[in-house]
Amino acid sequence: MKYFKIFLLAILAQCSFNAFALDEIVKKQVYELPLLTTVGGEKIKNIKVGYETYGQLNEKGDNAILICHFFSGTSHAAGKYTPNDAGPGYWDSIIGPGKPLDTNKYFIVSSDSLVNLNVKDPNVTTTGPASINPDTGKPYGMSFPILNTQDLIHVQKELSTSLGIKKFAAVAGLSMGSYQALDWAASYPNMVERVIAVIPGGLESNAFTIETAQMWANPILLDANWNRGNYYDSNDKPIRGLENALQLTTINSRNPGWAERLFGRKFTIADKSPEQSWDNTFAIQDAITKAGAGRAKISDANHFLYLTKIIQLYRIGNANTVEEGIKPIKAKVMFVPASSDVLFFPSYSKNASEILKKNGIKSEIVEIPGDGGHIDGITDIAKVGENIRTFLSR
Repeated sequence: MKYFKIFLLAILAQCSFNAFALDEIVKKQVYELPLLTTVGGEKIKNIKVGYETYGQLNEKGDNAILICHFFSGTSHAAGKYTPNDAGPGYWDSIIGPGKPLDTNKYFIVSSDSLVNLNVKDPNVTTTGPASINPDTGKPYGMSFPILNTQDLIHVQKELSTSLGIKKFAAVAGLSMGSYQALDWAASYPNMVERVIAVIPGGLESNAFTIETAQMWANPILLDANWNRGNYYDSNDKPIRGLENALQLTTINSRNPGWAERLFGRKFTIADKSPEQSWDNTFAIQDAITKAGAGRAKISDANHFLYLTKIIQLYRIGNANTVEEGIKPIKAKVMFVPASSDVLFFPSYSKNASEILKKNGIKSEIVEIPGDGGHIDGITDIAKVGENIRTFLSR
């Protein structure tokens, strides 16, 4: 149990090990968009997404920074909702007065994505398969339109316009959010001065990433209770498949060095060896299983599937080629891979940076040191905080 508690805090990334620094309690707000026409030409009515802001927008509307969250993340990037919260948002170590994303200087916006995974979290507002279709009065299920990154950022664009934002000093995103940050620069080049792409997947999802996302989806698709997404009115939900899918995303987001350091070959219960019974497990098995079960309680299986599809479809600018997609970019780009990442390897950043440079786009790389794997982009972002501060000053 000791190992699980330590592990779960890191996986959820809802704690910061730095002092809570924001001066105010964060208020979750909701943005409503009456109609979204997707890239695929489908129409979605009554879009709702939650968002948070930190700092103040200046009169010119050009001191804003947008944060795009990771696959299983939310808009809760910094601060606390109540003084009694266990911990602040996932990037609180770099967001706040005097921090690299300085709220004395910048107006920072973070929104829940469409088809956000955490649809059962009371602090999350999103529109997706679990939402009620106003035309039928029933949940969309798999009739919800397939989305791509462009659809996510279009909603963010409408939100930013409603807030009076004219220009972003930077758009920052981590993991799946890096896709959105890069797409912002390609789709709205006159609005974006800089891109900070943390633990990024490159300029398009390669074959390895496409199949990895499919492996995440398969436990849900193979769960008989999924019933092709028609489970909202059933007492039997695809919980087992969702838990297994979340176990896969959890271990794939880590590194062997981290697993060995934290768990090694320790048993879940010291005197109960796995060789004695099928019921006895290693500590890492217990921790990963419980992490998946914990996350499944606030997640939705169909939303998970839609997110994996967005990952698979990604190519910058939704263009026919990467070279075509990057042409509009005017922003300076900073790639921030994690040195131990075995999900989105550091080589993805290096390849992407070289492509941008060859096409006359300013690009640089700084790595997050450590052995935590992909998750270091969440938990250890402060290690490159000064690099981020310097990049924003140029």
